Amino acid sequence: MPKYSMISAPDFMPVNRLREIQNQKFINVFQRTYQNVPWYRELLAKNNVDPNSIRSLADISKLPFIKKTDLRDTYPNGMLATSMDKIVRYHASSGTTGKPIVVPYTREDLDVWAECVSRCLTAFGLDESDVLQVGYGYGLFTGGLGLHDGGQRRGCTIVPVSGGNTERHLMFFRDLKVTAIACTPSYFLHIIDVAQKIGFDWKETKLKFGIFGAEPWTEEMRQFIEAQTGIRAYDIYGLTEISGPGVGGECSCRAGVHIFEDHFYPEIVDPDTLQPLPDGESGELVFTTLDKIGMPVIRYRTRDITKIIAEPCPCGRTIRRIGRISHRSDDMMIIRGVNVFPSQVESVLLAVDPGLVNYQIYLSKNPDGLDAIEVKVELTREKFAELGDNVANLEKFRRQIAEKLKSTVGINFKTTLVEPDVIPRSQGKMQRIVDERNK
Repeated sequence: MPKYSMISAPDFMPVNRLREIQNQKFINVFQRTYQNVPWYRELLAKNNVDPNSIRSLADISKLPFIKKTDLRDTYPNGMLATSMDKIVRYHASSGTTGKPIVVPYTREDLDVWAECVSRCLTAFGLDESDVLQVGYGYGLFTGGLGLHDGGQRRGCTIVPVSGGNTERHLMFFRDLKVTAIACTPSYFLHIIDVAQKIGFDWKETKLKFGIFGAEPWTEEMRQFIEAQTGIRAYDIYGLTEISGPGVGGECSCRAGVHIFEDHFYPEIVDPDTLQPLPDGESGELVFTTLDKIGMPVIRYRTRDITKIIAEPCPCGRTIRRIGRISHRSDDMMIIRGVNVFPSQVESVLLAVDPGLVNYQIYLSKNPDGLDAIEVKVELTREKFAELGDNVANLEKFRRQIAEKLKSTVGINFKTTLVEPDVIPRSQGKMQRIVDERNK
C-alpha cells in the first residue's frame, strides 16, 4: 500500500475501530445538544423521546429528524450549542427567499472542516506541489473559504480569485501555472465558453484537476468538461448546514463519494415513510454531525437522493461511499402526474449533443390551468454554424431533442432552441428551473 499523509490515515481506519469512534462521538454530541439547546429538548418532548433511552448509535432511529425549516425557524442562534465567546465565524445559506440558515463555527469546527477538505484534496491526488485556484465565492457562502483553508492545510499554493472575472481566471491558469481549479460545475462551463470565445489554448496550462461541487452535476457533464479541457474532474460534496464542502469527496477511482464518517454519520431513509433503508437502497441522505460544537445537527434531512455503497473501494479507504447525487427531492417537478428532475433533462440533452450544456426549464400554466413545461436549449457556436439559418435543419434537431425527452421522461416538453449567449451565465450555482406558475 502506498504511503499516505497523516491527514489521510482516518480514511483507512479498521471498520470496527471507526464504529467505536462513531458510537462514542454520537453519545457525546447527543448529550451536549440535549443539555445546551432548549429547542432540541422541546423537540424530543414533542416526540415523546426519553433522552435516557439513547445509549448508543443503535438508538439513533428513535430520534426525530431536523429539517431545513427548523433551522430557518430558529434563526439566528436558536440552535447554538455553546457560548458566543467560542464562536469565531458565521456562514449562511445562499437562499434567496426568507431568512437564511445561519451556521456558527468554533475554532474546533473550522479545524475539522479544513481537515476534511484536505482529505478530499489528498484523495483527488493533490499535494504540496499543486497550485489551487479557488473560483467559489468568498463570504457567507462556504465554498470559497472552505476550499481556501482546506487547500492551505494540504500545503497547496492558493490563488483566491473567487467567482467572476472569468478572463482573469484564464490568465492565471496560464501565468501562475495553476494545476487545480475549484468552483461550481456550471461556472466552469462558463469558463470553457469564454475560453472558446477568446481562443484560449488549454494545452498552454498545467491544469490537471477540476474540483466541482455545490450543485448536482451528471456523469455526462464530467465527460464534456474533461473532453473540452483535458483535466480530470472530481466531485466534492457538502452543504452549509453540515460543514460546507468536504463532508465527502471522490477518490482516484471515482466510484462514489467517500463520506468522512468519523465526523459525519450518514443514514439513508425512505423520503416518504422516513424509515431507515439498508446500504445499497436509494433514498434520502440524512446526516448527524459527530464533532460540531457551534451548531450540531442530529438526523438532518438533506433532501439529497442517493445510496450508501458499503462494498470496499479499490482505493483501500474503509469509509463508506455514497452514489452520485442524482437529484434532490425538493427539486422534483410534478408535471401532469409525472415526476421530472433537472438531471433527467440534462442527461437527455448531453446524449443528443455533448455541447448542449446551457439550458433552462420553464414552468408555467396553460390557459386550462394545467402545468406546462418548456426547456430552452442554447446551441453551441459549432452547432449554430452547422445548422445555420436552415429552418428545416433547425426543426429536425429540435424535434430530435423533444422526442428524446418524451421517450425518456414520459411527457411532452415544449422545446425551444436559442442562439449562443442567450441563456444567462452563472458565476455560482446555475438557476436551472424558472417557475412562473404563480405569476
